[in-house]
Amino acid sequence: MSLTLDTYRLLGRSGLRVSPLALGAATFGTEWGWGAEQDEARKLFDRYVERGGNFIDTANTYTNGSSERLLGEFARDRRESLVLATKYTNLRRAGDPNSGGGQRKSLFASVEASLRQLNTDYLDLLYLHLWDFTTPVEEILRGMDDLVRQGKVLYVGISNTPAWEVSRMQAIADLRGWSPLIALQIEYNLIERTGERDLIPMARELGLGVVPWSPLAGGVLTGKYSRADLSATPSEDGTRKDFNLALGTLTERNFAIVDVVKEVAAELGRTPAQVGLAWTLRNPGVTSPIIGARTTEQLEDNLGALEVEFADSHLARLGEASAIELGFPHDTLAKSSTLAFTRGDMTIEPRR
Repeated sequence: MSLTLDTYRLLGRSGLRVSPLALGAATFGTEWGWGAEQDEARKLFDRYVERGGNFIDTANTYTNGSSERLLGEFARDRRESLVLATKYTNLRRAGDPNSGGGQRKSLFASVEASLRQLNTDYLDLLYLHLWDFTTPVEEILRGMDDLVRQGKVLYVGISNTPAWEVSRMQAIADLRGWSPLIALQIEYNLIERTGERDLIPMARELGLGVVPWSPLAGGVLTGKYSRADLSATPSEDGTRKDFNLALGTLTERNFAIVDVVKEVAAELGRTPAQVGLAWTLRNPGVTSPIIGARTTEQLEDNLGALEVEFADSHLARLGEASAIELGFPHDTLAKSSTLAFTRGDMTIEPRR
């Protein structure tokens, strides 16, 4: 079924209504070497909002702060109609140990800085950006809850954190009456599907809406790279290609997946980017993938993913090409011999 940006979805177990595709503002600013200049960033913002989009994602250190500053300027006249999400934990000042991390000092200082840069009185959604393996979960949750009670933050979420930590935090928040986590950001796309092991099922069970970042795998799923890049080495230019080379995203396995994406796109009369995004959107655990366009042409192409309709055969081919092993205990528990121990020969429908 075709969607539109104003076919809003509820984010996790909240009443917050967000568009099915979020606009990523990490491309607002050129400080990282591959973003959009201010005028082009403004066009991206305007086009997304004009189409009915209301969910915009940034972070305190994206493009060295330009992302939040530009977004604050663009959103000034329509602030109430937008859902602005930002993040904290990235180090804001080199050499200052408490300018990053999940602790209370970092949290409060980062939120105050984001409020100034976004030129707003409150944040709609605040994520913990990166798990630091040092801050007690109670300290994080209590700090977030205090900010919600102060009215500086409306909702809280978490990103890039092990599933067992997230589930523990949600249980503690529930038991103590603190603000629950309503959103989970993870990398999820046809190339990176390991979130299907624990993170996405956990999110569905515990009431967190999944907001995938890099749904096009850093542009790899658009088909812009070729096997000739397998032998390339990162340069010092700081381009998106250099970033993908450094991350090891350009591999033979991933190009084999891209081949299938291109085949399906050709059969549907769509672009590879639209197919990659549309596949991610079909997961019932996913609320709103984040698109990271740098030009209005890329944005329009990405938004076309809302209109893609797959045949079962297309989904089967994409699924087979990108399949992963879930591993233990998932594969063991799914075996018919294991199921027989708890069900015998009965047929029991799963919970909907």
